[in-house]
Amino acid sequence: MIIVSACLAGVECRYNGQEFPIPAVIEMVKRGLALPICPEVLGGMPTKRPPAEQRKGRVFSADGQEFTTEFVTGAQISLQIALLIGCKEAILKSRSPSCGCGMIYDGSFSGQLVSGDGIFCKLLKESGIKTCTEEEIMADCGCETRKE
Repeated sequence: MIIVSACLAGVECRYNGQEFPIPAVIEMVKRGLALPICPEVLGGMPTKRPPAEQRKGRVFSADGQEFTTEFVTGAQISLQIALLIGCKEAILKSRSPSCGCGMIYDGSFSGQLVSGDGIFCKLLKESGIKTCTEEEIMADCGCETRKE
């Protein structure tokens, strides 16, 4: 079983209330090969919510509200689910403060990226679960991803 970011499976759970559907991910869920999860929602964040970025391991909105507790709680719950189902791989939303793999926004809300992982991605990696983003999946199949 593979964990996927719920927004990639067509669930309208992103900060802006939208989805980011990736047909290959949706098909995996339909075939029972993947389980969609949104760590932010599981941590108690509403859909819609202020955009958030990581800064020095903590999560803030552009107006300075801190959401670290919600993001960590959601990541821990999501990890428990992943371990319960025997997850070995995860396909996560790129650049997200929860799910980003390898590159995340720098916390300045300027669109700048820095090396790093989202809070959920980091927990998955620490638990030995292989992670990648939708961009890597789409590149592997020769498809192009949408621009955010």
